[in-house]
Order: sequence, then C-alpha cells, then structure tokens
Amino acid sequence: MKKRNLVFLFLAAMISASLLSCSPGRGGQATASSAGESILVRLAHGAPEEHSSHIGYIRFKEVLEAESNGVMNVELYPNMQMGGDREMLEAAQFGNTTGGSSSASPIAAFAKEFFVLDAPFMFSSRDEVYRILDGEPGQKLLTYLERINLKGLGYMENGFRNLTCNKLIRTPEDLRGVKIRVMENEVQILTWSSLNANPTPMSFGELFTALQQRVVDAQENPIEFIYTQKFFEVQNYLMLTQHIYTPLVMYVNLNFYNNLSPQHKDLFEKAAREAIVHNRRVATENEIKAKEAIQNDIQIVELSDRELRAFSDLMGPVYTTIRRRVDNDELANLFLN
Repeated sequence: MKKRNLVFLFLAAMISASLLSCSPGRGGQATASSAGESILVRLAHGAPEEHSSHIGYIRFKEVLEAESNGVMNVELYPNMQMGGDREMLEAAQFGNTTGGSSSASPIAAFAKEFFVLDAPFMFSSRDEVYRILDGEPGQKLLTYLERINLKGLGYMENGFRNLTCNKLIRTPEDLRGVKIRVMENEVQILTWSSLNANPTPMSFGELFTALQQRVVDAQENPIEFIYTQKFFEVQNYLMLTQHIYTPLVMYVNLNFYNNLSPQHKDLFEKAAREAIVHNRRVATENEIKAKEAIQNDIQIVELSDRELRAFSDLMGPVYTTIRRRVDNDELANLFLN
C-alpha cells in the first residue's frame, strides 16, 4: 500500500512540474524557453484592425512565429478588447497580457519621464521624429519603463495630432470657450487651457458619442484615427495643426522578457523593428488615403506658418511644466533643446 502511494505521489509531482513548465507563468514570465516548448505571446492595443498599428502587429506576429520555428505563438487583441490605455498598461505590468502598445501620453501617469513627448510643436517633420525616437533620446526614454515592470521595444507611428471642431479655428482666440476632449494628462490639459479652450478629459472610447451629442465641441487626433473612428461625420472642420506627435509605445512585461533565452530576446526585438518599419510605411500611406476619403465630408483647413506660430508662442508655461514634471534635466534637454 505504501509503495503504491509513493508511486502515485511521484507521478502527481511529475505531472504538476510538467504543467508548470509549459504555462506562461504569473507576472508574465516566459518559463517555456527550452527547445520544443511553446511560448504564448498575448499583445493588446487600442486601434481597429484596419489601422496601421494593427497591420504592424500582424508583421510582428509573422516574423516572430516564423523566425522562432513556431516556438513563439502570438495572439493579437486589437480595438480595445483589453480596455483603454490604462487597463492595457496595467494588464502588461502584472502579466495578465504579455504586452502591447499605448499612446505615450497615458504612459506619463505611470512613468513621468514620458511627459516629455507631450511637448507641443516639438517636431516639425516625420524625419525629425524618427531621428530623435530611434536615436539616443528615444531609446533612453524607453529605459524608464523598466521601473514599472515593462520593457520598451520601440515607437510605432501614430501620426501628428490635428484639431477638429464644429467651428473654424485659425487663432487661439477662436478657441475661447470651446470644449475640447483631451486625454487624461496634466500637460494636455494645460496646453489647451493656455490656448483659451475648455479642456475636458475623456476616454477615447467615449469620444464619438460625446461629439455626436455635443457634450464636447472639438477633439484632436492623428488623421488616420479621425478617419477610422469616423470623427469626420460629427465635426465640420479639420485644422492641420500638427501640434503634437504622440507615438504608440511598444512594450512587454519585463519579467517575461528577462526570462526569454538570449536567442528569443533577439528574435523579439527583430520582430519589433520590422513591425515598426512596416507600420510607419503603411501609416504614411494611410494618412494620404484618409485625407482623400474625408475631404468631401469635412472642410480641411491649412494654417500658415504665421498662424501656427500664434499657437506655439503661447506654449512657454507648458514647457516649464513639462520640465518640472519630468524632473530630469538631462533627459528633458535631449528632447526640448
């Protein structure tokens, strides 16, 4: 009888060990990293399937699965299936998902250094954006995600943000009293207050209905989102302000990443690089197509350099606040100088 019990206990222990070795583990740990075992990678983001960021993630999935010979299996959860930016960040932090991407502005609530990317009128072109984000400043900024148990992989294209409104806006005075939806971010709120508007923090998922019901008068987003979310159907004017470039930051759970083998880490980063390159190319093409698609439904307004300077000249208090919130002169100077 004793011998039979010992055999049973031994077999139970072996089965439990086997199950644990194949599971993703708590805290996002990649415990299945030896040959032949599968690693599940669950990535969430907020964009719809037709958006360039999701198309970039499809490339990520293709590269990672092919290069790992099927050891890594990627599941994608687009369109806010895992919640808004805050929920997606927390899910990745605590290992409920492997990772994903979020707009840089909500990340600032978790890692204050990311307030630096909220600086209005900091970038003048995509080439300048890529040079800064892919260079020393952007890569240094990603390291601060490790304090919140995330590993930064890079920056997907989200586009320059532009203003839409039910009235024509050409000067800061035109914004006086206008209720504009903004992200839940201190710098964003100060930016629009400095321009005479009435900023109203609101989640992205509530925005279309709020515009439709005139809870807010205006909003600001990249053109691709203005198209895919159909904001042009409930707004009269699109002003090409290009006031802020807010990238989508790619990240994964730090415990998961640290538990990958060196080979799998290299594959993960290679897949991220290829996804970003593909995403940026598609995003640029999609922005052109989106402008063409909506031009008969919303009036597109080009602002002159002089008109734009009237907005940017009011941003002094915003830059002061960004430096105070970032509280890191070395990092702030890499961007703001």
